[in-house]
Amino acid sequence: MTDLVLSARGLSKRYGRVVAMERADFDLKRGEILAVIGDNGAGKSTLIKTLVGAVAPDAGEIRLDGAPVRFASPQEARLAGIETVYQSLALSPALSIADNLFLGRELRSSGPLGRFFRNLDKAEMARQARVHLQALGLSTVQDIDQRVETLSGGQRQGVAIARACGFGGKVVFMDEPTAALGVKESRKVLDLIRSVRERGLSVVVISHNMPHVFEIADRIHVHRLGRRIAVLRPSDCTMSDAVSIMTGASPPPAALAA
Repeated sequence: MTDLVLSARGLSKRYGRVVAMERADFDLKRGEILAVIGDNGAGKSTLIKTLVGAVAPDAGEIRLDGAPVRFASPQEARLAGIETVYQSLALSPALSIADNLFLGRELRSSGPLGRFFRNLDKAEMARQARVHLQALGLSTVQDIDQRVETLSGGQRQGVAIARACGFGGKVVFMDEPTAALGVKESRKVLDLIRSVRERGLSVVVISHNMPHVFEIADRIHVHRLGRRIAVLRPSDCTMSDAVSIMTGASPPPAALAA
């Protein structure tokens, strides 16, 4: 079995005369945290949207577990084991924690009540929700029936992460997971990301927060002008080096060039 759980070669995407992505490559190893960094307009959003099925590439190939795949929608990518935690979190504030975790994949009651009347098995969903939250160490959430709108920003992020990694996925994409959080809650989310990796999932973190990137990432994918220009290891370079390469102020060292 290949060491790469998700990879792409030669991905390109144009919108009329605008080149959003040009021969972009991507490699995600099993059980690693990969950070994706790039300046505004670098094309990293298009790359991620392509990998999670939200955008169809004009050219190129995506492989999952070594086999070619082509996702027509984010739902197809999710069914294949690729989950996404968006910056907006995509949670329903008025619903409970358990309802949010099972949103779109609710459990039906057994027997005629579930088959004919489509009754939900709320007790089982609550039980499983507790298991998912405890597995990630989210001990601050006491009431599984609590509405999401009453939670703190860090707790909401935790619910979104639990929903993404609690259903047997392979890869979790996280878009700016600490962008709207304070120092204390950001620390909790970084610990959550490590917990996700410890459970055997591969994590892709898209972030502008360089201290966080250098703290948690095993490798750093640098995106510029629509393509990957370097893959860095935090132990081999400084934050200033990464920013300089990302902005084009200096070229990547030959040994680190993608």
